[in-house]
Amino acid sequence: MRATVLHGERDVRFEDVPEPAILKPTDAIIRLSATCICGSDLWPYRGLNDIRGPLHMGHEYCGVVVEVGSAVTSVSPGEFVVGSFCLSDNTCPHCRFGFQSSCVQREFMTGAQAPFARVPLADGTLVALPAHPADDLIPSLLAASDVLGTGWYAADAARVRPGATAVVVGDGAVGLMGVLAARQLGAERIIAMSRHKTRQDLALEYGATDIVVERGEAGVARIKEMTRGVGADSVLECVGTAESMQQAVGVTRPGGMIGYVGVPHGVQFEGSKLFGAQIGMLGGPAPVRRFLPHLLDLIVQRKIDPGKVFDLALPIADVAEGYRAMDERRAIKVLLRP
Repeated sequence: MRATVLHGERDVRFEDVPEPAILKPTDAIIRLSATCICGSDLWPYRGLNDIRGPLHMGHEYCGVVVEVGSAVTSVSPGEFVVGSFCLSDNTCPHCRFGFQSSCVQREFMTGAQAPFARVPLADGTLVALPAHPADDLIPSLLAASDVLGTGWYAADAARVRPGATAVVVGDGAVGLMGVLAARQLGAERIIAMSRHKTRQDLALEYGATDIVVERGEAGVARIKEMTRGVGADSVLECVGTAESMQQAVGVTRPGGMIGYVGVPHGVQFEGSKLFGAQIGMLGGPAPVRRFLPHLLDLIVQRKIDPGKVFDLALPIADVAEGYRAMDERRAIKVLLRP
């Protein structure tokens, strides 16, 4: 079969690779109904992460099970499934505590930008739907595999509660999903930091009440002005740069929480400033598996529509154009159809 392979900086190819096969009794093979490009894929694509050998790209996936290993009991061939980008057994102490993304057997999904993919730890990672979904739901179900679950974790980690004031730093797909999650969790005021009209419009559709275009110190000052000097109860940091984290710290009120899910690049903290700020922080790789059953239920009942975050759909053979479109910010998130 052909699949997406990154060979070096801005060198992504759709090329022949071996078909995936069962390697362990806990594996499953799925036929992808859809896959996509993640913002985090742009770090190695831009050469900002070390690339040691060709990388088989793709960690967001949904589709139909075609084969399972001898130890798999929770999913069966023919079922439509969605899985987390973090692979977990869902039975270890960390999984049972709700942090499947720190599973003692944790792996990260790879190779999903392809027609077929191998999913290790299938029992603890995959969630089956009761029936095959309508085709128009597939983008939203795919979003649950990572960006929706990650945005939801940002809101959960930031302790968004009914009546809260929340700030979302970042207007990429995860930030937009953070806006959606904050609204679902009952935030009364949701301030989205964005400079891009199409992303602002989608943030407002998902429940943002205010848009702030300023960044850095000016952005912090603007939000402090809007909150009468108090700051936000909950802040969702969805970028991972030094500037975005400084903004998040700067707009959080004493006693507030930052949920940080942007993969850190160049982020450093000064202990004395954090000590004086009296803010809490929780984040890291999202335990998407914790939230998947609830999120899939919301999607199937059509209570949320995270699939709108995909603003460009391409045949998977055109994956290189998809990477260029996201790199050049011509697209928020690219859906790929095998």
